[in-house]
Amino acid sequence: MTQPVTPIIMAGGSGTRLWPVSRDTMPKQFIELLGEGLSAFQATVRRVAGEGFARPIVVTNEQFRFTCAEQLARLGIAADVVLEPERRDSAAAVAVGAVMAERRTEDAVCLVLASDHVIGDEAAFLETIHQAARLAASGRIMTLGIRPDHASTAYGYVQPGRESLGADAFVLERFVEKPDAPTAERYIAEGFLWNSGNFAFPAALMLRELERYVPKVVAAARDAVDNAVLDLDFIRLDAAAFSASPTISIDYAVMEKTEHAGVLAADFGWSDIGSWDSLHEVKQKDENGNRLEGDVVALETTNSFVRSDDMLTTVLGLDRVVVVTTHDAVLVTSMDAAPNVKTLVAALKSDGRREAGEHLKIYRPWGWYQRIDIGDRFQVKHICVKPGGTLSLQRHHHRAEHWVVVHGTAEVTIDDTVKLYHENEAAYLPIGCVHRLRNPGKIDLKLIEVQVGSYTGEDDIVRIEDVYARA
Repeated sequence: MTQPVTPIIMAGGSGTRLWPVSRDTMPKQFIELLGEGLSAFQATVRRVAGEGFARPIVVTNEQFRFTCAEQLARLGIAADVVLEPERRDSAAAVAVGAVMAERRTEDAVCLVLASDHVIGDEAAFLETIHQAARLAASGRIMTLGIRPDHASTAYGYVQPGRESLGADAFVLERFVEKPDAPTAERYIAEGFLWNSGNFAFPAALMLRELERYVPKVVAAARDAVDNAVLDLDFIRLDAAAFSASPTISIDYAVMEKTEHAGVLAADFGWSDIGSWDSLHEVKQKDENGNRLEGDVVALETTNSFVRSDDMLTTVLGLDRVVVVTTHDAVLVTSMDAAPNVKTLVAALKSDGRREAGEHLKIYRPWGWYQRIDIGDRFQVKHICVKPGGTLSLQRHHHRAEHWVVVHGTAEVTIDDTVKLYHENEAAYLPIGCVHRLRNPGKIDLKLIEVQVGSYTGEDDIVRIEDVYARA
């Protein structure tokens, strides 16, 4: 087919099964997990940014907007970044992408991709998705079904029907949920495929099927796009319109009901890296079957995944375990229980544990900060401002701050005074002063911030002016 395919990339998930590395404030799709220098999101975008593809549509959560923008900028790839005001599951996101694609091109063919999957053979992947797009253009909603290499209980399955649509392509018989082990073995024997969650369709056909089965979803999507506003380089969907959409997955909403579904059997080294055991499967291991990352020592240990992002982590005399150490949390689980980490995270959230969803390192459009220590009437942070980065013009009601520059040059505004501070120089910001921090240099600005006062929470920030248009 000659019509470029429009990629719709879903980048709003939380990835709790890869906790504590993946958390709500920085989920797995934006983290470099495979040792290739790219996040899974970046790798996904890069695969579909060449010839034969239209400008990607990235659907993500508002809190990830600057992370998306920065990671796209590093690739030098332009995309329409669409901000969901709240999570409404995949049907709403697919509907928004289809509406936008159809308004670009009347006969648009779309390719929906999860942003957190691993592809081993990119050439085979591209060949497969172009074949899926050609089949879709003939009036089908094509699911990519992965040929299983084992009876996994971590994936849903699809059953190809008997009617052929071409090479390795069939009318789709049915979807099934994640099975238990005996059922998974039976599915493999009967020729079922893993449901990859990636599919291709004509935008117009998907919208017709949405209108047929879940009209409230597509009505909300159209209204949300009609009333969307541009916010810097982002497309901010109308919150009131979008919230009217039911919360439902695209599988339940359309794929399990439509008469136009097809499945294309594929084999391009796919994994959804949904849990630590699946990440262990796709990574290169040592002679003992271990994957060791960071400051790790493992003795008499086999078939295990051990990762440290911070302190020395040691493991002795264990088999098939996952041990993950971060700055503020440690996970220890058997390999078999690793897919259930999300239940642990849910328990932590119900207990009000900040570590369940927040990293110590918090990313902002200007850089990042990481808490070093906190106590009664004080907090200490490590702050990094990227070249050209500018914090908001702001004031605090309950704390004073001391900024000590340890790397680079800081331009500091305090009320009516603007001054440059260099390494080993410090600025004092009294309570209530109007202040701003900017990096005017060519290298990262790093400083230690010491907050002193009766309250040091992030909500004691009154923004007066912000180049990133944050409230």
